Amino acid sequence: MGILNVTPDSFYDGGRFRNSSSIMRQVDKMLEEGATFIDVGAYSSRPNAEHVSEEEELQRIIPVVKLITKTFPEVLLSIDTFRSKIASACVDAGAALINDISAGHLDKEMLPTVADLHVPYIMMHMKGSPQTMQKMTTYKDLLKDILHYFSERISKARELGIVDLILDPGFGFAKTVEQNYELLNKLELFKMTELPFLVGVSRKSMIYKPLETSSKEALNGTTVLNTIALQKGASILRVHDVKEAMECIKLTQQLQQ
Repeated sequence: MGILNVTPDSFYDGGRFRNSSSIMRQVDKMLEEGATFIDVGAYSSRPNAEHVSEEEELQRIIPVVKLITKTFPEVLLSIDTFRSKIASACVDAGAALINDISAGHLDKEMLPTVADLHVPYIMMHMKGSPQTMQKMTTYKDLLKDILHYFSERISKARELGIVDLILDPGFGFAKTVEQNYELLNKLELFKMTELPFLVGVSRKSMIYKPLETSSKEALNGTTVLNTIALQKGASILRVHDVKEAMECIKLTQQLQQ
């Protein structure tokens, strides 16, 4: 899953894709490099990100969805949003799945909307919101708490008739660096849900803080952690750098053969 942020304030690529030509070049590049999905987001979910109104998010994302689906009609477009109105409008414009950082907690209409839209739904673990999550890193038992969270969310989604579910453990969301590594170390436990799970560690602070570098220098570390995630059962890698992620996938598959 290739990341396309159309926001001015994302932690790594904020502001890089603000016009149609730069967007098209990046989408074409990611698809050529092997991306199965393109994940478009117009609301930065980095820690302490500025709040964006629903109207502004809609104005940012709908033209991009229409542009991409017109230029690349076969693309599987994922929409990174926690708002049901954005999800509905984007699916109407040609998007294929919804990627929700809040698993329906930030908009009570999200789960019923996804059920009505009949599209796959990625539900992520997070506590609070992007503005508050870094203060909410207390757990009784990290893995048990996250799996309990998903158990409740999966049950709610199933009650509403959502068929295709993908889990995202939420690396970096309401978790310290140490907690992120505990989560990665025990990632194979998510197999017990019998659902595919997505891992998004690309260029995050859990990589560059221990290495004392920056997001711009975190590609090698991203590759290391992506490889570990694949070996522990991850089905989807959400990344900024598709070519390198595809190399991880191909070599991991070779190893498994």
